[in-house]
Amino acid sequence: MTASKRPLSTEDLYRIVDVEDVNLSPDERWIAYVQVSIDKLNNTYKRCIWLASTDGQRSVQLTQGGSDSQPRWSPDGTKLAFTSARGDKPQIHIIHVTEPGGEAFRLTNLTNGANSPSWSPDGVQIAFLSGLDADEREREMRGEDVDAPQNAVEARHRKELQRQTEDERYDPHIAWRIPYRDGYGTTFSDSRYKQIYVVDAAAGAKPRRLTDIDADHTTPVWTRDGQHLLTVYPSDYLADEPSRFDSLFRVKVADGSVERLTNEAYADRLPVISNDGQRIAFNRILQDKQYTRVPFVALVDANGGTARPLTEAMDRSAVESKWAADDSVIYFRAHSEGSTSLYTVDPNSGTITKVFEPDGFVEVLGFDVGRKGGTALIYATPERPAEVFYLPAGAATPLQLSDVNAAFLDEVQVQPTVEVRYSGSNGDSVQGWYILPVGYQEGQTYPLIVYIHGGPRIMLNPAAKVWHEWQSFAAQGYVVFYCNAHGSDGYGYQYQHLSYGEPDFPDHMAGVDLMIEKGFADPDRLTVCGGSYGGYMTAWVVGHTDRFAAAMAERGVYNLVSQYGTTDFPIPTTHEFDVNPWEDPMLLWKYSPLAYAHQIKTPLMIIHSERDYRVAISEAEQLFAFVKLSGGTVKMVRFPREGHNLSRTGEPAHRVKRLNTIIGWFDEHTK
Repeated sequence: MTASKRPLSTEDLYRIVDVEDVNLSPDERWIAYVQVSIDKLNNTYKRCIWLASTDGQRSVQLTQGGSDSQPRWSPDGTKLAFTSARGDKPQIHIIHVTEPGGEAFRLTNLTNGANSPSWSPDGVQIAFLSGLDADEREREMRGEDVDAPQNAVEARHRKELQRQTEDERYDPHIAWRIPYRDGYGTTFSDSRYKQIYVVDAAAGAKPRRLTDIDADHTTPVWTRDGQHLLTVYPSDYLADEPSRFDSLFRVKVADGSVERLTNEAYADRLPVISNDGQRIAFNRILQDKQYTRVPFVALVDANGGTARPLTEAMDRSAVESKWAADDSVIYFRAHSEGSTSLYTVDPNSGTITKVFEPDGFVEVLGFDVGRKGGTALIYATPERPAEVFYLPAGAATPLQLSDVNAAFLDEVQVQPTVEVRYSGSNGDSVQGWYILPVGYQEGQTYPLIVYIHGGPRIMLNPAAKVWHEWQSFAAQGYVVFYCNAHGSDGYGYQYQHLSYGEPDFPDHMAGVDLMIEKGFADPDRLTVCGGSYGGYMTAWVVGHTDRFAAAMAERGVYNLVSQYGTTDFPIPTTHEFDVNPWEDPMLLWKYSPLAYAHQIKTPLMIIHSERDYRVAISEAEQLFAFVKLSGGTVKMVRFPREGHNLSRTGEPAHRVKRLNTIIGWFDEHTK
């Protein structure tokens, strides 16, 4: 450690600023983006919109609301539409930006809020989304508008009445379909579905709703002639788990009539239309066992028809796409071997090219393509959290525009991340990384933390947002090791195809052996942890070996039979094992960590959120009871108010407490 820098701490989470959602102005002079900081006093997050000049000379805070997101430039570049929850509900606002400054006005005032603004090509209208149930849509069609309150007292009374009405609406809550809860949130479904509206982009304009079905529509995308809006919703939206069957639709702005554009055995998402208005690029994944497949970019005529795959042969997950200004290529992000990079594909030849070659691993979290050929980017590296960049047309290296974590990084010691490749199960090469502890001395061994990712079909990237967690472990004297074992995304369909628990278990164990062979890890002070599928795998590991001194399993699936009936997302069970629980319960039990929980003698801490609707807390309760009643050493830590995303978007104080709890547990058993 250098004399001028201190070890990073768990409390430094409060210092880290995040950036998200870049949007490039039409003249490419400015990039609008959202800056996310933590309000420690109020234990919450603040989101404000900033502008960065693409010459790197200026950075200006545009909004002060603290709940502002989704900035979208008007076609003439004079205004920004954005979503802000400055009142009770998020609403669409507009701010004039001839030069940075000015005051925003609220464009919408809908009872259930509004979000996802999208400008019409002529800049006259904005399309957006708002959620309503069938009764609310019917009342709206009858014109039962509520007059604005006459004074502040009346406004307060209306808010209280609305709160009471909402409480009574779901007392009791009645479920009639699956899912009926939000797996990544902490709420039950309220029968309100996101509908598409259009409104003139002028103060006092009245929105007009175009859609009227019990299905969530995605962010509307204007066709170039301004006559239609592209959206996605389930083709069989009344079925359970309708997300399996998403299709592209075109909604006519004049009368709300709908045409289906894709009708094949795929799930289609994220449409973007070419600048000449003739073709639509979108993300596509095969419906058959969809959860196990690799998504790719496809192309379809603007009037619909048979789609053509563009990046399927690349065999890497494509997660977003946008057209170049001249339609010569389509930009897209893809996960591959530890990096999420930006690529282009030629819509005619299918030729794929990486846009820029970074120096090391990167995670491109978002991008936008300008009218003049430039590209706005958000990406992170293993050395620093995400920042905003601009890549001018023809340039080879992006220019960094923001430096929101400069002061923080100047204070703390960030440990280098080192890549390793080693032989895993089936003789395949496995990609992993390690971080040595602060103050590491050659020849000395240290306690090891093996971190196992969730999914399982995600790809760990050494630049991922779990960066602070890994660096906190290293600052507390641990060697940190993680890998993309079999089942991980980023290495092609065959690599990510697995049975739960096999063959990724030997991949992790081979990584542990490598850390010992290199002389880094003390074989008597090994620990293992992970969340979601990583929690599953942690419980599986300690149910099959006693090598570890301590373990922490978080938000994990431990009983594949009970998980099927308690989650909002049963798809993985049937897709992975090709059975429903009632067809072969013993197969699912064979691959459930709970079946081996009586063998766990490793001291185990279980962390779970009480409002986790993706993996119910009953999974943790079962594991706790099995280990405890069979004579094992176990502790369960329950976080109130939190859901499946506790470690990523939970209350800041809970995130710090969680990390301190994990480190304390490992310290107790290794130090």
